[in-house]
Amino acid sequence: MTSPADDQTPAPAEPTLADWIDEATAALGLEGHEVDDALVLDLARVAAHGVLRPAAPVTTYLVGLAAGLRGGDPAVVEELSARAERLAEEWAARHSAG
Repeated sequence: MTSPADDQTPAPAEPTLADWIDEATAALGLEGHEVDDALVLDLARVAAHGVLRPAAPVTTYLVGLAAGLRGGDPAVVEELSARAERLAEEWAARHSAG
């Protein structure tokens, strides 16, 4: 004899950021392109805190656009992200001094 608990199927797992990235890349025709979510999130954090909160999505978009125009190689993404982070940090230093 089975109990009602035995008949229950496990609840589906909560979706993750990786699930979203997989679905979004497929929908945008970017299958096979690696997304370094930690790099993007770090850049967004630095832009949001160093410039303004709305700078986070705008900055990540600009880096993505610039990287795409340069072929989208992961090394290019890293270099441009580092450049944008430095710019946001310098912006924060210039605009908070006073």
